[in-house]
Amino acid sequence: MNVLQMIKGILGTDLLVDVPPDRMRLDDSLRDVYGLDSLGYSELRVRCEQVFGITVDDDHFSPEHFSTLGGVQELVERLLKDKETVG
Repeated sequence: MNVLQMIKGILGTDLLVDVPPDRMRLDDSLRDVYGLDSLGYSELRVRCEQVFGITVDDDHFSPEHFSTLGGVQELVERLLKDKETVG
């Protein structure tokens, strides 16, 4: 399973987003389309850290990265790549 599919799974299973994974698009707003509030954003951050074994520091936990599904995907993929480079 790829990063995007895993994030969609987190949104559907853990955060109980009503949008089916096959209808989730990269430019979907996490707030407007999926209904995430501040707690939802925090839960998404924690679940991504747990599932992918990464750390989303406060600089990355920003609207730049957490506004859309695609933004979260890009961040996770970059942090995974950085982790491979260091490890």
